Amino acid sequence: ERRIRSSLRLAGLPYLKTLDGFDFAFQPSLDRAQVLDLASLAFLARKENVLLLGPPGVGKTHLAVALAICTCQAGYSVYFSTLDAMIRALAAADRAGKLDAKLRTYTTKSQLLVLDEVGYLPLSRAEANYLFQVVSHRYERSSLILTSNKSVAEWPELFGDHAIATAILDRLLHHSHVLSIKGHSYRLRERAQAAALATPI
Repeated sequence: ERRIRSSLRLAGLPYLKTLDGFDFAFQPSLDRAQVLDLASLAFLARKENVLLLGPPGVGKTHLAVALAICTCQAGYSVYFSTLDAMIRALAAADRAGKLDAKLRTYTTKSQLLVLDEVGYLPLSRAEANYLFQVVSHRYERSSLILTSNKSVAEWPELFGDHAIATAILDRLLHHSHVLSIKGHSYRLRERAQAAALATPI
Protein backbone atom coordinates (compact mmCIF):
# COMPACT_ATOMS: atom_id res chain seq x y z
CA GLU A 1 0.00 0.00 0.00
CA ARG A 2 2.87 2.41 0.73
CA ARG A 3 4.41 1.59 -2.65
CA ILE A 4 1.13 2.26 -4.43
CA ARG A 5 0.59 5.55 -2.56
CA SER A 6 4.12 6.62 -3.45
CA SER A 7 3.63 5.68 -7.12
CA LEU A 8 0.37 7.61 -7.29
CA ARG A 9 2.00 10.68 -5.72
CA LEU A 10 4.94 10.58 -8.13
CA ALA A 11 2.60 10.11 -11.10
CA GLY A 12 1.24 13.63 -10.69
CA LEU A 13 -2.37 12.67 -11.44
CA PRO A 14 -4.83 15.59 -11.33
CA TYR A 15 -7.27 13.52 -9.24
CA LEU A 16 -7.98 9.90 -8.35
CA LYS A 17 -10.85 8.37 -10.32
CA THR A 18 -11.22 4.68 -11.09
CA LEU A 19 -13.13 2.68 -13.68
CA ASP A 20 -15.66 1.76 -10.99
CA GLY A 21 -16.72 5.40 -10.99
CA PHE A 22 -17.09 5.69 -14.77
CA ASP A 23 -20.68 5.85 -16.04
CA PHE A 24 -20.54 3.62 -19.12
CA ALA A 25 -24.33 3.84 -19.49
CA PHE A 26 -23.97 7.59 -20.14
CA GLN A 27 -21.48 6.92 -22.97
CA PRO A 28 -23.03 4.11 -25.06
CA SER A 29 -20.59 4.72 -27.93
CA LEU A 30 -17.77 3.45 -25.71
CA ASP A 31 -16.99 -0.27 -25.78
CA ARG A 32 -16.88 -1.24 -22.10
CA ALA A 33 -15.24 -4.58 -22.87
CA GLN A 34 -12.43 -2.80 -24.73
CA VAL A 35 -11.82 -0.48 -21.78
CA LEU A 36 -11.76 -3.37 -19.32
CA ASP A 37 -9.34 -5.20 -21.58
CA LEU A 38 -7.05 -2.15 -21.49
CA ALA A 39 -7.29 -2.26 -17.69
CA SER A 40 -5.65 -5.70 -17.84
CA LEU A 41 -2.54 -3.74 -18.97
CA ALA A 42 -1.70 -6.14 -21.79
CA PHE A 43 -1.16 -3.03 -23.94
CA LEU A 44 1.58 -1.94 -21.53
CA ALA A 45 3.41 -5.25 -21.83
CA ARG A 46 3.23 -4.97 -25.63
CA LYS A 47 4.47 -1.32 -25.58
CA GLU A 48 1.28 -0.14 -27.27
CA ASN A 49 -0.42 3.25 -27.08
CA VAL A 50 -3.96 4.33 -26.18
CA LEU A 51 -5.64 7.33 -27.81
CA LEU A 52 -8.82 8.62 -26.15
CA LEU A 53 -10.61 10.97 -28.52
CA GLY A 54 -13.80 12.98 -28.17
CA PRO A 55 -15.31 16.38 -27.37
CA PRO A 56 -14.75 18.05 -24.00
CA GLY A 57 -16.43 16.55 -20.96
CA VAL A 58 -17.03 12.99 -22.18
CA GLY A 59 -14.66 11.33 -19.71
CA LYS A 60 -11.37 11.04 -21.59
CA THR A 61 -9.22 12.24 -18.69
CA HIS A 62 -11.21 10.10 -16.24
CA LEU A 63 -10.42 7.00 -18.31
CA ALA A 64 -6.75 7.98 -18.69
CA VAL A 65 -6.42 8.52 -14.93
CA ALA A 66 -8.23 5.24 -14.17
CA LEU A 67 -5.84 3.31 -16.45
CA ALA A 68 -2.90 5.11 -14.85
CA ILE A 69 -4.12 4.04 -11.40
CA CYS A 70 -4.39 0.42 -12.61
CA THR A 71 -0.81 0.75 -13.86
CA CYS A 72 0.45 2.05 -10.49
CA GLN A 73 -1.39 -0.70 -8.63
CA ALA A 74 0.31 -3.29 -10.85
CA GLY A 75 3.74 -1.98 -9.88
CA TYR A 76 4.58 0.08 -12.97
CA SER A 77 5.70 3.71 -12.98
CA VAL A 78 3.47 6.46 -14.41
CA TYR A 79 3.92 10.12 -15.25
CA PHE A 80 0.97 12.41 -16.06
CA SER A 81 1.13 15.81 -17.77
CA THR A 82 -0.95 17.99 -19.99
CA LEU A 83 0.65 18.48 -23.39
CA ASP A 84 0.89 22.22 -22.77
CA ALA A 85 2.74 21.74 -19.46
CA MET A 86 5.17 19.30 -21.07
CA ILE A 87 5.89 21.63 -23.99
CA ARG A 88 6.50 24.59 -21.65
CA ALA A 89 8.82 22.50 -19.47
CA LEU A 90 10.82 21.25 -22.45
CA ALA A 91 11.04 24.73 -23.99
CA ALA A 92 12.35 26.17 -20.70
CA ALA A 93 14.90 23.36 -20.43
CA ASP A 94 15.96 23.95 -24.03
CA ARG A 95 16.57 27.64 -23.34
CA ALA A 96 18.65 26.67 -20.29
CA GLY A 97 20.70 24.16 -22.30
CA LYS A 98 19.23 21.20 -20.36
CA LEU A 99 16.84 19.72 -22.93
CA ASP A 100 18.33 16.22 -22.96
CA ALA A 101 18.03 15.88 -19.19
CA LYS A 102 14.43 17.14 -19.19
CA LEU A 103 13.45 14.85 -22.06
CA ARG A 104 14.28 11.89 -19.83
CA THR A 105 11.41 12.92 -17.54
CA TYR A 106 9.03 12.10 -20.39
CA THR A 107 10.91 9.34 -22.21
CA THR A 108 12.68 6.95 -19.85
CA LYS A 109 11.61 7.66 -16.26
CA SER A 110 8.14 6.09 -16.51
CA GLN A 111 6.76 2.95 -18.06
CA LEU A 112 3.55 4.81 -18.91
CA LEU A 113 3.31 8.46 -19.94
CA VAL A 114 -0.13 10.07 -19.95
CA LEU A 115 -0.44 13.23 -22.06
CA ASP A 116 -3.72 15.05 -21.53
CA GLU A 117 -5.38 17.73 -23.67
CA VAL A 118 -3.54 17.12 -26.95
CA GLY A 119 -4.95 19.46 -29.58
CA TYR A 120 -6.51 22.05 -27.29
CA LEU A 121 -3.84 24.57 -28.29
CA PRO A 122 -2.00 24.69 -31.64
CA LEU A 123 1.74 24.03 -31.62
CA SER A 124 4.48 25.86 -33.47
CA ARG A 125 6.94 23.81 -35.51
CA ALA A 126 9.49 23.96 -32.67
CA GLU A 127 6.89 22.88 -30.11
CA ALA A 128 5.69 20.01 -32.31
CA ASN A 129 9.30 18.89 -32.56
CA TYR A 130 9.43 18.47 -28.76
CA LEU A 131 6.41 16.18 -28.96
CA PHE A 132 8.00 14.26 -31.82
CA GLN A 133 11.14 13.67 -29.76
CA VAL A 134 9.09 12.27 -26.86
CA VAL A 135 6.97 10.04 -29.09
CA SER A 136 10.01 8.87 -31.07
CA HIS A 137 11.99 8.00 -27.92
CA ARG A 138 9.08 5.98 -26.51
CA TYR A 139 8.17 4.27 -29.79
CA GLU A 140 8.18 0.47 -29.28
CA ARG A 141 9.94 0.98 -25.91
CA SER A 142 7.12 2.11 -23.60
CA SER A 143 3.47 3.11 -23.74
CA LEU A 144 1.65 6.40 -24.08
CA ILE A 145 -1.93 7.35 -23.28
CA LEU A 146 -3.08 10.53 -25.02
CA THR A 147 -6.39 12.36 -24.74
CA SER A 148 -7.52 14.76 -27.44
CA ASN A 149 -10.63 16.70 -28.42
CA LYS A 150 -9.57 16.40 -32.07
CA SER A 151 -9.70 13.45 -34.44
CA VAL A 152 -6.31 12.27 -35.71
CA ALA A 153 -7.26 13.61 -39.14
CA GLU A 154 -7.23 17.12 -37.64
CA TRP A 155 -3.82 16.82 -35.96
CA PRO A 156 -1.70 17.95 -38.96
CA GLU A 157 -3.46 21.33 -38.83
CA LEU A 158 -2.55 21.71 -35.16
CA PHE A 159 1.13 20.85 -35.21
CA GLY A 160 2.53 23.62 -37.39
CA ASP A 161 4.28 21.20 -39.75
CA HIS A 162 2.63 18.42 -41.74
CA ALA A 163 5.83 16.37 -41.96
CA ILE A 164 6.28 16.36 -38.17
CA ALA A 165 2.56 15.63 -37.64
CA THR A 166 2.77 12.68 -40.03
CA ALA A 167 5.87 11.33 -38.29
CA ILE A 168 4.19 11.64 -34.86
CA LEU A 169 1.00 9.93 -36.02
CA ASP A 170 2.93 7.19 -37.82
CA ARG A 171 4.62 6.18 -34.57
CA LEU A 172 1.59 6.69 -32.33
CA LEU A 173 -0.82 4.71 -34.48
CA HIS A 174 1.48 1.83 -35.46
CA HIS A 175 0.74 -0.05 -32.22
CA SER A 176 -2.31 1.62 -30.71
CA HIS A 177 -5.85 1.37 -29.42
CA VAL A 178 -8.04 4.27 -30.55
CA LEU A 179 -11.23 4.92 -28.57
CA SER A 180 -13.55 7.58 -29.97
CA ILE A 181 -16.18 8.79 -27.51
CA LYS A 182 -19.15 10.46 -29.16
CA GLY A 183 -21.39 10.98 -26.13
CA HIS A 184 -22.59 13.89 -24.04
CA SER A 185 -20.63 15.97 -21.56
CA TYR A 186 -20.63 14.85 -17.93
CA ARG A 187 -19.89 18.41 -16.86
CA LEU A 188 -22.93 19.79 -18.70
CA ARG A 189 -25.09 17.06 -17.16
CA GLU A 190 -23.85 17.89 -13.66
CA ARG A 191 -24.38 21.60 -14.28
CA ALA A 192 -27.94 20.96 -15.44
CA GLN A 193 -28.63 18.79 -12.39
CA ALA A 194 -27.22 21.46 -10.07
CA ALA A 195 -29.33 24.13 -11.74
CA ALA A 196 -32.45 21.98 -11.40
CA LEU A 197 -31.79 21.49 -7.69
CA ALA A 198 -31.24 25.21 -7.20
CA THR A 199 -34.46 26.19 -8.97
CA PRO A 200 -37.28 26.88 -6.48
CA ILE A 201 -40.47 24.91 -7.03
